[in-house]
Amino acid sequence: MVHAFLALVAGFAVTVLLAMGLTALIARLAPGWADTHSEPRKPGHPTGDLCPAGYKPEPSVDELRPAGWGPACIFVNLGSSFLSAAAGGYVTAWIAAANPLIHVLALAIVVLALSALSALQARGRQPVGYQLAQVAISPIGVLAGGLVRLRMLGIL
Repeated sequence: MVHAFLALVAGFAVTVLLAMGLTALIARLAPGWADTHSEPRKPGHPTGDLCPAGYKPEPSVDELRPAGWGPACIFVNLGSSFLSAAAGGYVTAWIAAANPLIHVLALAIVVLALSALSALQARGRQPVGYQLAQVAISPIGVLAGGLVRLRMLGIL
């Protein structure tokens, strides 16, 4: 029982840490893809310190469009998410000696649920198509990584 839990935790940790590392690497290599709307507002700006309480100007079209969400950015982010999830699925199948497929499926369900929650939280800040693809790609990556490990073991 403890071994099964450790397999899931290790796979999830690998997925999260690798995704964070790849995201930081992408942000460093392609800073234009980073969110430019998160800069702190300066005093005197319409939403800065000198405005009356409760003042909210109408957003411009440029402020409504997510920054940096071109096809290349979306492709690289989805690819890095898939690779991170695949590594997590592989590690889970590697550690779970008794029944690796069940453990990989459990991790895929956890990743699916957390991806869906993340997509709900990011509503309006990311393109809808990207959010849907992200929700689908991560659990598929976990399954792919687990299946690669099972193939190496000769189970599949």
